Amino acid sequence: MLTSFVRTLSRTRLVVLNVPNACFSTHNTLRMKHDTSSDETPSKHKFILTESHDKVGLITLNRPKALNALSTDLFHELNDVLEKFDNDPNVGAIVITGSEKAFAAGADIKEMVDKNFAQVYKTNFLGNWGKINEIRKPIIAAVNGFALGGGCELAMSCDIIYAGETAKFGQPEIKLGVIPGGTQRLTRAIGKSKAMEIILTGKNFTAQEAEKWGLVSKVFPVDKVLEEAIKLGQKIASFSQPSIQAAKESHDKKEGMNAFLEKREPKWMHE
Repeated sequence: MLTSFVRTLSRTRLVVLNVPNACFSTHNTLRMKHDTSSDETPSKHKFILTESHDKVGLITLNRPKALNALSTDLFHELNDVLEKFDNDPNVGAIVITGSEKAFAAGADIKEMVDKNFAQVYKTNFLGNWGKINEIRKPIIAAVNGFALGGGCELAMSCDIIYAGETAKFGQPEIKLGVIPGGTQRLTRAIGKSKAMEIILTGKNFTAQEAEKWGLVSKVFPVDKVLEEAIKLGQKIASFSQPSIQAAKESHDKKEGMNAFLEKREPKWMHE
């Protein structure tokens, strides 16, 4: 079972990711290198940083020692800020980013190690991961470094992905004996055959491959990704917000996501 298998790995930090040991050194959050005005206010959050850049809400995942591993507490904070930006009339688009080393290097294995399948299922342990699908405003992922497992899922949950030229994507869950992620979003983005090859082998793929396959919109130098993502968000935010939100929403999208979270078959309305 999952618990006994993961316990054997508990001495290895985030082994599912195949991340070099050097990546665990503390690092500074990527900062903007352009003149766009920003409004950075003190944050009550522990695992994320927030800023505003001319109608763009910026969220920076901030667990550097864990390569932004997606813990329950981090997701609570992320969902809280996403909802606030979604309801803020001065925000027209949202950007989510991480650091140069990792956008998010997967789920927090240490948090999962002592949970068995029944506990995860009965407590809806991953229920917080679906909140991003309810956000009406466009979300742009600015990805540098590793976006693996849950980190890849988070990037794919965004409407647009901009990636740095050294970014690495992947769904390596199969290497832990865990049910792989990405089976829905990755398949829709790049096609069944290529997605299943990646999911069933757990291999990573580059930003250039992601762009070629249509998962990533554009690839930039590492130090330009965040700047370009914010510029894109500002351009999007300059248009009619009802029109923008209508472009990303549909009844079938909501029904599909709700059906998945409620573990039932979707009832398609084709609208």
